[in-house]
Amino acid sequence: MQILIYIFITLAAVATMEFVAWFAHKYVMHGFLWSWHEDHHKPHIDGDGFFEKNDLFFLVFAIPSALCYMVGLSYPAWFELTFIGIGISIYGLIYFLVHDVYIHRRFKWFKHLDNKFSRAILRAHGSHHAVQTKEHCDSFGLLVVDKKFYGKKRKA
Repeated sequence: MQILIYIFITLAAVATMEFVAWFAHKYVMHGFLWSWHEDHHKPHIDGDGFFEKNDLFFLVFAIPSALCYMVGLSYPAWFELTFIGIGISIYGLIYFLVHDVYIHRRFKWFKHLDNKFSRAILRAHGSHHAVQTKEHCDSFGLLVVDKKFYGKKRKA
């Protein structure tokens, strides 16, 4: 029974992170830390380098996960925090694979998928990046996509 509780805590943390990421993207990245995120909205030119200032957010999101691991594994009374840390880490891996690998193709590990959900993710993210300023953007989430982005498949 205890293992089911740990699995539930982990999955709840993964799901919660989508909303934490949405909030952080809308109000932090497009707010007071726009100076870190701005280069992510600008076209990249060969020679710009591989990293963006926006990659600093990886560290920002890694800190709570690492703290959960450290506290959860150091203090038996707080052991459940370990599974929140695991959930945050899992979401971080999902975010990396979907955002950096799949959407932005920073790593050419797999080709674009062809299903309604993957096309909706690409449309939503494309809509978000159509605006290069911090204001007037939409679609701040990664996996929860507004139904307006589930359009019909275009004919080739």
